[in-house]
Amino acid sequence: MNIPELKIGDLIAKVPIVQGGMGVGISLSNLASAVANCGGIGVISGVEPGFNLAHYHRNKFQANIDGLTYHIRKAKELAPKGIIGVNIMTALSNFEDMVKVAVKEKVDIIFSGAGMPMKLPELAKDSLTKIAPIVSSGKVARLICKQWDRKHNYLPDAIVVEGTEAGGHLGFSVEQLEDKENFSLKKIVQEVLEAIKPFEEKYARKIPIIAGGGLHDSKDIAEILSSGASGIQMATRFVATHECDASDAFKQAYIDAKEEDIMIIKSPVGMPGRAIRNDFIKKVYEQGKPKGIKCINCLKPCNPKETLYCIADALIQAQKGNFEKGFAFAGAKVYKIEKITSVKEVINELMEGLKNL
Repeated sequence: MNIPELKIGDLIAKVPIVQGGMGVGISLSNLASAVANCGGIGVISGVEPGFNLAHYHRNKFQANIDGLTYHIRKAKELAPKGIIGVNIMTALSNFEDMVKVAVKEKVDIIFSGAGMPMKLPELAKDSLTKIAPIVSSGKVARLICKQWDRKHNYLPDAIVVEGTEAGGHLGFSVEQLEDKENFSLKKIVQEVLEAIKPFEEKYARKIPIIAGGGLHDSKDIAEILSSGASGIQMATRFVATHECDASDAFKQAYIDAKEEDIMIIKSPVGMPGRAIRNDFIKKVYEQGKPKGIKCINCLKPCNPKETLYCIADALIQAQKGNFEKGFAFAGAKVYKIEKITSVKEVINELMEGLKNL
C-alpha cells in the first residue's frame, strides 16, 4: 500500500506514526527526538518529567516545570526539523501549568487524555501549538467537539482514538475490555469518524484521526489506516529501543514478558490499567499497602488514604529498574517483542512492511 503522510494543519509527518507518550520517564527527549528524526511525531510524557532532578522532592511543582522545559528544548535541539509533541494528562494536578509550559516552549502539538480536556483551547489560544484530545469513544469525541465549538469556536487539530489493547490507563470498564467484538479499535475509529462529521462540515475541514492500542506490525497499521484513520499511535514497540529513556532493566521486562504475564489492574486513580505482572503487583493486591510509600500528589482523582500504593512512585521506581517497588505498564502485544533494537530499525521495518502489503 502507499504510505500516507500524516497532516495536522501545517504539520506534516512523512511517517504516519505518533509515538505514544509514556510516563513516568519512559518517553522523554531522547526517544521523542529519535522518532521525530525518522519522520514520525515524537512525544514527551508530561507525567512527572522532573522526577530525576535534585529538587524534585523539595519542590515537585517547580521540578516538573523545569523538567518539561528541559526535555522540550532538548528534543528540539536533537531533532531541529522534526515534530515534537507532549502528552499531558487532564487528570494531572498541575495540568494547566504544564500546558502553559508546553505552549510557551512552542511545542508542536499537545495530546491530552485521562479525562476531557475542556480548557485546552483556552490554554493554547494565540499560539501555533496544535491540540489533540485522546478519546475512547465516538460519544466522548462528539462531546469534546461540541464543547470546543460552542465555548471556543475551535475544533481539535487531530483526535487520538485509544483502544482497549493499549498499555497504561484505559478509558474503558473491565467489562468493555473483555468485549472484543463491540470495542475493537476499528469499530471505535468508525464511531468517532461518524461522530465528528457534523463538525467537519461546519468548519469545512477534516479532523485527522490517529488510532492506537495494541498495534504491533505493518498488518495492524494497514488495517487501521484502511478503516479511516489518518495515522496511528504506537508506544510499546518503542520501549525496547536503544533510544528509549527507560533503564535497561525496564526494557528487559518487555523482552521477558510472556502473553500470560499481561494483566489488567485497578489503578489508584480508579481506572483499569494494563501492566506486566510482577512480584510488586502480587504483593500489593494480595497483602495490601506496602510500607514507606508516600503520596506525591500527582493526580487529581487519587485519594492517598484509600489507595494501595502511589502510582507515580511505583512507575518512577520501575523506570529506574527497581521492580521490587514498582511495575511496568505495557500494551497487549508486548509479548511479541524479542530484542532491543533502534527506533530507525522499528520504523523502517513497519514502513517496508506497509509498502509490501
